[in-house]
Order: sequence, then C-alpha cells, then structure tokens
Amino acid sequence: MKPILLDFPAEFYTDRLVIRMPRPGDGKAVFNAIQVSINELKPWMSWAHKEQTEQDVEKNIREAYVKFLAREDLRHHIFLKESGEFIAASGLHRINWDVPKFEIGYWIDTRFCGNGYITEAVAGITHFAFHELKGKRVEIRCDSKNVKSRAIPEKLGFSLEGIFKNDGMSADGKEVRDTRIYARTNS
Repeated sequence: MKPILLDFPAEFYTDRLVIRMPRPGDGKAVFNAIQVSINELKPWMSWAHKEQTEQDVEKNIREAYVKFLAREDLRHHIFLKESGEFIAASGLHRINWDVPKFEIGYWIDTRFCGNGYITEAVAGITHFAFHELKGKRVEIRCDSKNVKSRAIPEKLGFSLEGIFKNDGMSADGKEVRDTRIYARTNS
C-alpha cells in the first residue's frame, strides 16, 4: 500500500498527554513555547538560531500538517491532557516506508522540563510507530553532548548502536560534533 493511503489515528493519548498531528492555528502556542525556551533550544536545534515570527511558525506548522496528511513526515504536538496546554513537539521523521522505519525527534517548552513528559511522549510515539504503523525500527539520534536528550532513549530501553564521530555540526555551526544512534526494533 502506498503511504498516502495509510489510515491511522491523527491523535492518541498517554496517561498525562494528548499527542496529535499539527493543525493550522497551533502557531501561537508553539511560537510562545519557542520564545520561552529559546536559550535551552539554541545549543541543540539549528532552527532556533533563525529569527522567527509567529507567522513564520504558523506557516511551518501548516507545512507540517500537509506533510502529515501526505505521510511524508509525522510531526506531533504534545499537550497536557488535564489543561490542554501545548508543552512539546516530537514526531516521526526520516521515514522509510519500505522497511518501515522512523526517527523520533523532540523538544520541550522549558517551563515543563523535569516532569517526565518527553519520556512519556517518546514511549507513546514509539508504541504508535510499532503498533499503528507496523514499524520495524525506531531510531533516536542526538548530539553526544546533549545529556538530557540522551537520557530519553536510555530510560526507554533503546540500544546504543553506535557513535558517529565528527558526524555533524553544532547547532550554531561552530563545532564538529559526534552523533549517538539509539534504536529499538520490532521483529
């Protein structure tokens, strides 16, 4: 079956979270989260170094919405179930539908750090990838220096498959960095 024809939920839940596809109109909440968290995002996210307006973020979300519908990239927005507040973004990227395999990326609004929300979200997205999408492999790639990001796959039982030396540049483009590759597989 062609990926565009795959039918799967656009929204699912964990104990504390609503995890759903991006929707037009999410821009304001996402923009505000980025603004509050910009200093924590800059060391790890190259996009955080680009000046963005609320309209730029909304445009990006609408593009992500279209890519989700086309099954090209499956960004997910994460909200607290209790209050409905936007707290993070994640998703399944670098998709290879032939396997199928996915890469999970994530960032969180600084105001919600330290509560286990990203660990819970990544566990939920991993379950979604294996059970709803019939995935065979889920990867998490992160900068070796990003200790908080590394902790997520380590807590969730992903295997460290390797460290690619001098694999990429730091988010600010000033330093060569190593990339850690974690994965879980489903036979």
